Amino acid sequence: MIWFAGRRLMVAVPTLVAISLVIFTILDLAPGDPTSSLPLTIPGDVREQIRESMGFNDPFFIRWILWVKQMFINEPLSIIEQVFNIQVGSGDRTRVLSWQSRGPVVDTIIERLPQTTWVMGLAFIFGILIAVPVGVISAYRQYSVFDQVGTFVSMVGYSVPTFFTGLLAIIIFSVKLGWFPSYYDTTLEVTDWNSFVAQIRQIVLPVGVLSMFNAAALSRFTRSAMLDNLSADYVRTARSKGLREKRVLVRHVLRNSLIPVVTLIALQVPFVFAGALITEQIFRINGIGQLMISSIHGGDVPMVQTLSFLIAAITVFFNLVADIVYGILDPRIRYE
Repeated sequence: MIWFAGRRLMVAVPTLVAISLVIFTILDLAPGDPTSSLPLTIPGDVREQIRESMGFNDPFFIRWILWVKQMFINEPLSIIEQVFNIQVGSGDRTRVLSWQSRGPVVDTIIERLPQTTWVMGLAFIFGILIAVPVGVISAYRQYSVFDQVGTFVSMVGYSVPTFFTGLLAIIIFSVKLGWFPSYYDTTLEVTDWNSFVAQIRQIVLPVGVLSMFNAAALSRFTRSAMLDNLSADYVRTARSKGLREKRVLVRHVLRNSLIPVVTLIALQVPFVFAGALITEQIFRINGIGQLMISSIHGGDVPMVQTLSFLIAAITVFFNLVADIVYGILDPRIRYE
């Protein structure tokens, strides 16, 4: 199993390097540079000196190598120094700087990341906890009332965009009923029971909207995988041997059905991130999504590059986790 995980890791690293090249190439073609926001009274030769000092006149390949070094070496070392309050090496290393704030990009992302992690992480977990049982029950009780209701709700949840369900949730539960706040207060600190309740109340709507979108497709996929395995020969053999129905369903059918489901769970990570971009705008969450939108509007290419690479790295990581889980669920696919 360790060798199998190592093989998958050796594939993941070159994948990230290739993704970094694609991201850097595409965004390098974007118009503008750090001097675009400077006053028009600054002479052209001064602007050219600024570009030269920041390395914008260097060849493309040199700039990409420098950016890769910053992303894979300098930024992780800087994070380690901040987290553990230690100094690694000389401490004098080049970092990716934002064109808007003029500060390190990763430091700004770390400030915004907890808000997005809470919302997206809870939505991802609740989506899985809802989708898998619903898909299993729908498949086991095919064409029942539960199956038909689950199919209808999942179709609506997947086809309706998150910005519409978010606005609808605000109108119903905030404006009409007054149960939950219409926006997310990122300055709220949990210090007592009342602030804890306020934190729960303000996170219900954004998490609920994203969970519904995440669970919709996953529940249908789980149902389909369960139906394929329920009609398999090994299920009839297990039943003919007198095994209890619960053991057949959980030990055999569900375990084999989870293999394709794990794939979809891993591939849904970027879609949950995309949904978080819109949801954060609707509920005014000061997280990664809002940072991405403001950076795009402001032409902050280094920030957009780093955020895009972060999303890609998370996607590759979850695919790596999915591959390892494959080996646990189905030993036939391990590399021995």
